[in-house]
Amino acid sequence: MNIVLAGMPGSGKTTVAKLLESGGKTVYDTDVEIVAKHGNISEIFERFGESYFRRLETEAVKKLCALDGIVIATGGGCLLKKENVKLLKNGGKIVYLRARTETLINRLKGDISRPLLSGDLEERINKLYKDRAHIYESAADVIIDTDGLTPEQTVQRITQLIL
Repeated sequence: MNIVLAGMPGSGKTTVAKLLESGGKTVYDTDVEIVAKHGNISEIFERFGESYFRRLETEAVKKLCALDGIVIATGGGCLLKKENVKLLKNGGKIVYLRARTETLINRLKGDISRPLLSGDLEERINKLYKDRAHIYESAADVIIDTDGLTPEQTVQRITQLIL
């Protein structure tokens, strides 16, 4: 069974995945897989658009779901496609790392590497949250509220609830 980390940009998916990896789990990140095969995500968005990127994301999900016993850190928009949710749930448990918008904004200040967050960060996060929170919640097998938790405490909760 795979553990799938999902949530908004800045929710801690990559940080939690690294801690799970240091604890002995094999970890993959869908964004890292895309970058390794296709190059910089911002450039992909700029040259080909979001829908093209989402197709690459589904390719990465299919590849990773063929594996078992791994941790998959998903990009913030990965669960927007029902196909991805179905693939990820088929062989794993989806853990939604939920955080308040204020927390996400504080964590993402100064981060210019995320194409969907360019412009007014607060406005973008609030819009993405409004558009996505219900999708994450309906797809999740487990929801962990990360506000006020350290990454280590989040890993502890995942371990208690899933492993």
